Amino acid sequence: MKQNLLSSLLSDLWADLHDPNLLWQVIALIGSLALGWMLARVLRGRLTAHDVQLRVMRLGAESFSRVLAPLLALAFIAVSKLVLEQSIHVNLLRLAIPLVGSFALIRLAFYVLRRVFARSGDAGALLSLFEKVFAAVVWSGVALYVTGLWPELIAYLEQTMIPVGRHKASLLVVTQAAASVVVTLMFALWAGAALEERLMRMDSVHSSLRAVMARMGRAVLILLAVLISLSLVGIDLTVLSVFGGALGVGLGLGLQKIVSSYVSGFVILIERSLAIGDIVNVDKYFGQVTQINTRYTVVRSFDGIETVVPNDMLLSSPVQNYSLTDRSLRLATRIGVPYKTDIDMVLKLLEDAAIGIPRILKEPAPQGLLSRFDVDRIELELGFWIADPENGRANVLSDLNRAIWKSFQKHHIEVPSPQHEVRILDLPPGIEPRISPKMPVTEAP
Repeated sequence: MKQNLLSSLLSDLWADLHDPNLLWQVIALIGSLALGWMLARVLRGRLTAHDVQLRVMRLGAESFSRVLAPLLALAFIAVSKLVLEQSIHVNLLRLAIPLVGSFALIRLAFYVLRRVFARSGDAGALLSLFEKVFAAVVWSGVALYVTGLWPELIAYLEQTMIPVGRHKASLLVVTQAAASVVVTLMFALWAGAALEERLMRMDSVHSSLRAVMARMGRAVLILLAVLISLSLVGIDLTVLSVFGGALGVGLGLGLQKIVSSYVSGFVILIERSLAIGDIVNVDKYFGQVTQINTRYTVVRSFDGIETVVPNDMLLSSPVQNYSLTDRSLRLATRIGVPYKTDIDMVLKLLEDAAIGIPRILKEPAPQGLLSRFDVDRIELELGFWIADPENGRANVLSDLNRAIWKSFQKHHIEVPSPQHEVRILDLPPGIEPRISPKMPVTEAP
């Protein structure tokens, strides 16, 4: 009966226990693991530094910082095996290579998945479940390899045929095709995420242009990943012409709004009519632009409500942008005073009250205006400018109104309240009106 790899390794290891040279293998294994961990720690510290000279190197190597330790340890173990096998048995190192390699593969897959699907740091339940399943599959493959059952599994998958349309394909080919598609797509998404992060740190480039470059780069990477995976599987790329025709029919029948939103997103980003951080008013939604995606734009109001606005709506309807060319915004508050008030003095008090508010600009200076003559009061308006509308408008209006009220109290200026005159006409004889002492009543003759 043919001896499998596990039994062979165990017998060799048992024989090595009586060999004093086993100590050299143990030292090499422990030293490789320690060197890998220490070197990874040093490289991570350098690659995450803020040195300008390391930025180019960070772009290529920082993404692998989480798997540097097992990868470096695997490299040191392989070098130790090559050196020691010239003079002694290296069965322990032979067993360590697939174990450490599988651990490095799991760490690499976990990091790529979290960079693509959990960039905010919060991994969902589905992602955690997929990571556990992937780890179980990898360790199962290592177990099959060590026990010598791997060739038998490959033979079984190759002999098992499944129908694919009018043809039949082996289960091994289908598995390889699925694995190649998943791997290429994952690496394309990872490369797109790394490219987007790199572009978003380029402060010298406009935010809209950075977003366009990031979206186009990700789309190109995904397209290349699909084409490469199809070529690896052996699918003729000419079959995509049929898919293109079906896609054209779908666009003509019911996907016009979706495609319009995607095209509108690229137009908005390219022409720079909107940028992240702008204060806008579209339809009935007012707030700050926090995200500009290819299909929709997120507008966050100052009370915390986020509105998802389709991009085609931003092109087909008027949009008020309060910070397109200038972030300064004019606000105004109104107040009424009695007719006997010295208007010039009150207007001066209003302007002085506005000057003391930190967020109100000194230039253009606050300006008090006589708005209109009302029935029982004179209505005044105080206009002023702020340069940070994203910090809210109600709070600065509240600070200004409080300052005006304190100034009015200090100078004994009254704010009139509405008064109404009630007349009772043609009362029946013998009925006296019930009059409140606070209600002036005039009886018609």
